[in-house]
Amino acid sequence: MKTLSLLLLLGLFCLNAHAQTPARISILGRVTDTLNAPLPGSTVLLMSPKDSSLVSFTRSGDTGNFSLKNIKRGSYILKISYVGSMPLNKLITPAEQEAAVNVGDIKLKPIAKELFEVVIKTARAPLTIRGDTVEYNASSFKVPPGSTVEDLLRKLPGVLVDQDGNVRAQGQEVKKMLVDGKKFFGSDPKLATKNLQAEAISKVQVFNDKTEQSKLTGVDDGKKEKTINLELKEEFKKGGFGKVTAGGGSDIVPGSADQARTEIKGNYNKFDKETQFSVIGLGNNTNQTGLSFNDYQDFRGSNSFNWNDDGDFGFSTGGRFLSFSNDDDDDGSNLSIPIGGGAGRGFSNNAAGGANYNYDTKKTKISSSYYYSQTRLTLDAVRNRQNFLETGSFRNAESSSQNTFNSSHRVSFRLEKQLDSLNTLVFINNTRLNKGNAALSSLQQVFNQSNALNTKTTIANGNLNNTFGTANSLIYRLKFKKKGRSFAASASYQLNTGDGNGNQNSQSEFAQTTSANDFYRNIRQRVLTNSNRSQYKASLIFVEPFAKKYFWETFYNFNLRYDEVDRDSYDRPTDTAERRNDTLSRYYKNNYLFNRIGSSFRYAFKGLNISVGGAVQSFKINGRYAPDQASARFNTIDRTFTTVIPNASFSYDLKNNRYVYANAGVDVQVPSSRELQPVIDISNPLVISEGNPDLLPALRRNLSMSYNYFNPGSFTNFYISLDYGYNLNQIVYGQTVDPQTLITRIKPVNISGGQSVGSYAGFGFPLKKTKATLNLNTNTNITRGFAPVNAVLNQTNSTNYNIGGRLDLTPVDWFTFYGNANFGFTDTRYSVSSSQNQNIRNFSYSGDANLKLPHDIYLTTSLNYRIYKNERFGFNQSVPIWNASAYKIMGKSKRAEIRLSAFDLLNRNLGVTQFAGQNYVSEERVSTLSRYFLLSFTYNMRGVQAKMRREGWY
Repeated sequence: MKTLSLLLLLGLFCLNAHAQTPARISILGRVTDTLNAPLPGSTVLLMSPKDSSLVSFTRSGDTGNFSLKNIKRGSYILKISYVGSMPLNKLITPAEQEAAVNVGDIKLKPIAKELFEVVIKTARAPLTIRGDTVEYNASSFKVPPGSTVEDLLRKLPGVLVDQDGNVRAQGQEVKKMLVDGKKFFGSDPKLATKNLQAEAISKVQVFNDKTEQSKLTGVDDGKKEKTINLELKEEFKKGGFGKVTAGGGSDIVPGSADQARTEIKGNYNKFDKETQFSVIGLGNNTNQTGLSFNDYQDFRGSNSFNWNDDGDFGFSTGGRFLSFSNDDDDDGSNLSIPIGGGAGRGFSNNAAGGANYNYDTKKTKISSSYYYSQTRLTLDAVRNRQNFLETGSFRNAESSSQNTFNSSHRVSFRLEKQLDSLNTLVFINNTRLNKGNAALSSLQQVFNQSNALNTKTTIANGNLNNTFGTANSLIYRLKFKKKGRSFAASASYQLNTGDGNGNQNSQSEFAQTTSANDFYRNIRQRVLTNSNRSQYKASLIFVEPFAKKYFWETFYNFNLRYDEVDRDSYDRPTDTAERRNDTLSRYYKNNYLFNRIGSSFRYAFKGLNISVGGAVQSFKINGRYAPDQASARFNTIDRTFTTVIPNASFSYDLKNNRYVYANAGVDVQVPSSRELQPVIDISNPLVISEGNPDLLPALRRNLSMSYNYFNPGSFTNFYISLDYGYNLNQIVYGQTVDPQTLITRIKPVNISGGQSVGSYAGFGFPLKKTKATLNLNTNTNITRGFAPVNAVLNQTNSTNYNIGGRLDLTPVDWFTFYGNANFGFTDTRYSVSSSQNQNIRNFSYSGDANLKLPHDIYLTTSLNYRIYKNERFGFNQSVPIWNASAYKIMGKSKRAEIRLSAFDLLNRNLGVTQFAGQNYVSEERVSTLSRYFLLSFTYNMRGVQAKMRREGWY
């Protein structure tokens, strides 16, 4: 009993002692200049004295006061900086029973010229904030050796990188990624984040850049583009740096032969103050294409240079005011071969390589790159589609095997020459050359409403296609001596050519044989297509200031496009020589003439930017078509459309990093040549398409609003946007279904009344500064669309909303975790067949963890769990993907790495999609690369030893 009493007394004493010595403290103070005037917005950093790593941070308020709360008791370095002042370091050691440390007034001295060198040597703070620019000292944010810039960005407060490598900063999507202020392989941020090493980066700067047109005219249009600039370390600007990785392994799938897996990739960079040179390359059969969306579009042979944002003036948008519908199929590549690919779909062999060169002086700036990519893809898929009619429905079931090869050469060049202080000349070239071939074998079955087989079709199609595109723009800018007055002119020439050679073979078995389907029972055809599109563009803009706050902008746009397409279709009977089919052949030439003239008035002062204007635009289509270019008689198209286009925009750059933006305008979409011409495509005899020469240009009235808030002291960010669109003469595809054969004929038509409302909101904040960050987001899209089905107008109402969250945990140097959860819901309702209303669910959960072990050994693992549900059709598919790797840094200078990687350990990888359209719902399962193991070796030209020591990874 006596012993128990002593233990209780000892426990009470310990509790009392613990209560008298708080585990957490607050640090308070005030920042002033030498005259005791407050310095609001000063950067206040709390760092560990051991390795100068960032512990917490804030900014001083309007009175210069600051506070850092809930800090773990211990000694720290307090670092305070302010633009134009000498940074100050102060050691903080709280007394034993002290709960709040008040450092009092901290006076910062102005930077004298003789102290500048001292400032450079002492100003290496982990983080610096200047207005809306946040600058991170990369060496203060620890990443494992051998990491890429993408890994570094994940560690930075206020920066978010998703699983696909897309970057958001301060709540907004990053539009541009620069290296030492220069473009890196064009405008694709991923080529920088995935290929540059984190150890080469000295600083990461996040800021709002002006649009290209705002830079050109010298008038702030109120629009901002979130930009990241990667500043290199000085030692990486002397000599070259880079690394190369090579690996090999095999599939381990029970019951099948092992397949060898190999990959090699590397990069080399040589930068100095005036020039940048980089080369990158990859080759693998592990589904790693290394492609951005723009690259993949080029693989398809799409018209990637349909416009040039830098040369289209008007309404200070710097963007695309006139668009043409997709003309991809005019090169003959369309044989009903579904387009797909990329990581997670099919089996691909990939190779890519390129070079980037920049030269930058005060008067001459050159940015250029060359990039080659090729992919050989095998895609085996099972698809099901339920089609809804005005009464009842029918089902398509398909199993297909697709083999494609695509190669693409891309060249970009930009020259900016400052002729003198008032005159600037810019030349831009983008060129691409694509070659490809494809083969498709498919079994399609159509079941009627009673689920009885109605039609069975086997398809064996193939094609060869070549496309070439080039866009050239010359831009001249004149700045007058009167501030704000400017003139700019642009001229562009674009050329797109394509030729295709396709074979179409199909056999159909119909439950009911009729004269209507007799032609489609056996199809053997050869289709030759040659297309030539050239475009001439010009733009003028003049800006005149009124006093200091008002500007008058006047602009003119000219666009002339020539299209010529020759499509020859030949029947290939088994018993006779092939013969031309005039019904399926077509030759056509179209001329598109576009003129637009407009004016707007702008008020710009102290962050407030208001613009109101309007334009009149005229669009003329003149064309002719016939079965053959030697035909004696041609049908003609001669139509003119004149439209009045209003435009208004509002933006306000509020204090404390708050920004409001709103815009109202009208976009014009012109029908493509293929949509206008009555060309019949029977490459899939169950779905036959035909053009419509009576199509009108589509108009879309747009209204958008957004609000962005970012607190650089707490790194809390909030972003919300709202978009509304109303469609006039929207181009939609009407369907006519034969009640007996269930053959579907589709034809584009104009329909007005479609609407869409979309919203996005994102909120991010640190749960514990530098240790844990939570980002939440949600987006909603509500659409109403129309499409005729058997002459009955079907209205489809679709509501889609997504909720997501991301948790970043970096509690200690040797462990990091990134977790994601996303929940997607789609509710689709149909007017013609309400009994077929759909509820689709797409959920995903993922997590990535990194662990450092002794002796320079590292472990990484990731789990991605996806769930797809559609209760209406009993669709329920779950796909868990688990990857893991272990690697070790080797060598005295730590230049080598050996890594063992395991992909899809559970052997469950499967490409799954589901979609609800205007009168159908579909789901698809694609066989894809599953479990395999890879042993790889990496050599780093410079090693990682110095960076690791500085960052405290030992």
